[in-house]
Amino acid sequence: MQTIRDEAHAPPEARPRTLLYVEDNPESLKLVALFVSRRPDIHLLTAVNAKSGLEIASASRPEVIVMDINLPDISGFRALEILRADPNMAHIPVIALSANALPLNVESGLEAGFFRYLTKPIKFNEFIETLDLALAHAKKRSFQETAKKRGGQT
Repeated sequence: MQTIRDEAHAPPEARPRTLLYVEDNPESLKLVALFVSRRPDIHLLTAVNAKSGLEIASASRPEVIVMDINLPDISGFRALEILRADPNMAHIPVIALSANALPLNVESGLEAGFFRYLTKPIKFNEFIETLDLALAHAKKRSFQETAKKRGGQT
């Protein structure tokens, strides 16, 4: 097991990527934790409401966020708006996860700006494939931003 110091000096591809899961349902939290436990390259953070999720996102800057739509304090849609309004977090891919599974719900979620919209019950393969797509998207954006910064310095 690596220490924090070891992780700081590890090559970027060896460091765990951070996933924040914002969900108030304990069973869904356990299921996603089980899914992610099979992925040593991912560090899971959780929050049980949108407010604490936004605070954790601001402090930890995860590569990907999975957001339940029906949260006890504010909706996942409103939380997405708040994330998109913050220049430090606007780029983070946010995956919606909801029991609201009608095509209109999915369409509304994608139109609102969610990276993908998954429905419950959570399917392992679909979840992992979507997570991999979001992580690849985050990595590509990070690479582009680094290249842009380096290009601006020369």
